[in-house]
Amino acid sequence: MPLGEPIRLLFVCSRNRRRSLTAETAFRGDPRYQVRSAGTEPSARIRVSDGLLRWAEVLFVMERRHAEILRRNHPEAVEGLHIVNLRIPDEFELDDPSLIRSLREAVAAEFGTEP
Repeated sequence: MPLGEPIRLLFVCSRNRRRSLTAETAFRGDPRYQVRSAGTEPSARIRVSDGLLRWAEVLFVMERRHAEILRRNHPEAVEGLHIVNLRIPDEFELDDPSLIRSLREAVAAEFGTEP
């Protein structure tokens, strides 16, 4: 990756309606990142695909089971992809301030930057 290029982050939860969508909107406009979000369930707003997984440089999943689903359903697309389990339960509403704070802290910790 060329110096100064934004890092491509993909956030995944179950339905892409609250947690991962909140993450996408929270980081949209940050010049350090290009951000997308998706869900693992058939009813997801945007369903995760091989194409999205191949686009990503870092994959943030909300729960361990999301990583397990992706490894089972998209083994070639996730091979070698850096996956971070955020351990964020499905108990937040869209754009919840405490969820945004947790997301910013987790991404900052992953990259050694300020939230």
